[in-house]
Amino acid sequence: MWTYSVRSMLWKSKLLRAALSVRSRSHGTCGGKTWIRPCGFDTGLKTYNSLSKQKEPLILEKEGVATWYSCGPTVYDHAHLGHACSYVRFDILQRILSRLFGITVIHAMVITDIDDKIIKRGLEENVSPGVVSSMYEDEFKRDMLSLKVTPPAVYLRVTENVHHIVAFIERIIRNGHAYSTKEGDVFFDIQSIGDRYGKFVGAVDSQGEPGATNKRDSRDFALWKPSKPQEPSWESPWGRGRPGWHIECSTIASSVFGSQLDIHSGGIDLAFPHHENEVAQSEAYHQCEQWANYFLHSGHLHLKGSTEKMSKSLKNYVTIKDFLQSYSANEFRMFCLLAKYRSAIDYSDSSMSEARSSLGTISTFIHDAQAYMKGQLQCSPVQEAVLWERLAETKSSVLKSLADDFDTPRAMGAVMSLVYHGNCQLQPVSKSDGVVRSPAVFAAMISYIRDLLDVFGVDLQHSKDSDSGKNSGSLEAVVEQLTRFRSEVRSFALTRQDAPAKKPRLYPERLPLLKACDTLRDDLAPLGVLIKDRGATSTWEITEGKQSQRDEAEEQKTSS
Repeated sequence: MWTYSVRSMLWKSKLLRAALSVRSRSHGTCGGKTWIRPCGFDTGLKTYNSLSKQKEPLILEKEGVATWYSCGPTVYDHAHLGHACSYVRFDILQRILSRLFGITVIHAMVITDIDDKIIKRGLEENVSPGVVSSMYEDEFKRDMLSLKVTPPAVYLRVTENVHHIVAFIERIIRNGHAYSTKEGDVFFDIQSIGDRYGKFVGAVDSQGEPGATNKRDSRDFALWKPSKPQEPSWESPWGRGRPGWHIECSTIASSVFGSQLDIHSGGIDLAFPHHENEVAQSEAYHQCEQWANYFLHSGHLHLKGSTEKMSKSLKNYVTIKDFLQSYSANEFRMFCLLAKYRSAIDYSDSSMSEARSSLGTISTFIHDAQAYMKGQLQCSPVQEAVLWERLAETKSSVLKSLADDFDTPRAMGAVMSLVYHGNCQLQPVSKSDGVVRSPAVFAAMISYIRDLLDVFGVDLQHSKDSDSGKNSGSLEAVVEQLTRFRSEVRSFALTRQDAPAKKPRLYPERLPLLKACDTLRDDLAPLGVLIKDRGATSTWEITEGKQSQRDEAEEQKTSS
């Protein structure tokens, strides 16, 4: 009886596993390859998966935890906006997962610190490749911090993992998926995996590798290269040499996350051959059907009017450092938020102006709402119930948008609609005697907008150039006192000579006081202090973006 029972249980278990296996296969295919829907915990989110070429439910191996690997930079030159766009976009996605949906993201990134380009730069500058890579790695990290990109849990360098890479290659050879040559090369054997190669681009006739003539198949790619004179090299069973490009990511990602990875990200230009080869190597090493469950690719950044991506080789790039001389990190993040992360995006003065304008509109609403809450802005009766309803609708719409492949443009559209309806309620009136104010709903709107933008990495509390801590508080105190004194002067200058029933007229001798107040307001605007006159009272805010400050100043002049 016991034997029969155990056999029955085993048989049922096999049937259950078979059923689960059938149910787990997605209809999405790529190049004849079927994506396998992973078993695990459904997050309720959907994301576009480059492996299946369609949106898929985001299912994680561990509940509430996402393992995430991304390809870091090859550090031989300054990082540019094309790099920044990809890293900022994926930082936004990771923030959404962790801050809005409660998923802990464990992010690892590799730094490619040995490469043909690094070696070439070292020879040009007569320094070691290590000096080149160290200098540009440090600069890359500073650039990421200046753009408010959350650092990964760990940065890993190729040169510190060569021993792991050698062991990884050895196992691929033992598994029958790679071969060495008498010249000291090791190549991955594409034919050994049959039609499993081509998950991203389908059938591949040839990818060709420059200078490699000793391959069995033109599609085979290098896992190990023999050393050349004046090049860094390491010992291996195949002689002194260094790793190929693709093997570094497979090895390092596997050393951190093992045989199963939830999410792999990178620019769309990495899908083939880099990510294609990563998948082939990793699945050959682990002897598994699917190593990474989701591949997320960000679209290219183009200079407006060009179909070419921004890149160093095309010499059409803008460095991050140069960009931040004209724009802020907040403005660049808004620029990224206004387009889907996997879409190509045009960079131009007009697209950056749109991002700056959106930020300005939000900041102005918050400033006006705060003035209303303080009693400095007199308005008609507020339709409080309508605004509470709008706020609830916005929250729901934002969550639905972000759960649907991280649709930040749609989410920001909902936020801008909320701001519009808030502004419609903040219409100034000359007198508001007896009008009941409704500040609570505006407090809730401000709190929600700030919190959401903080999730995206946009900090509305501090401008690009504002000091932090004590200095910031001192600056605000000075501006507050200055604005208060100016308001008292204006109020005195605006005192009417005649009774209210008669035509109002100013004391002529007080006109210079008004002119001096206007001059002070206009002079402060380019410095980032925006004063708005509202009848006899005034409000102020510290703004960011020099052009927007000039625009606001011009607006004040025309309204005076």
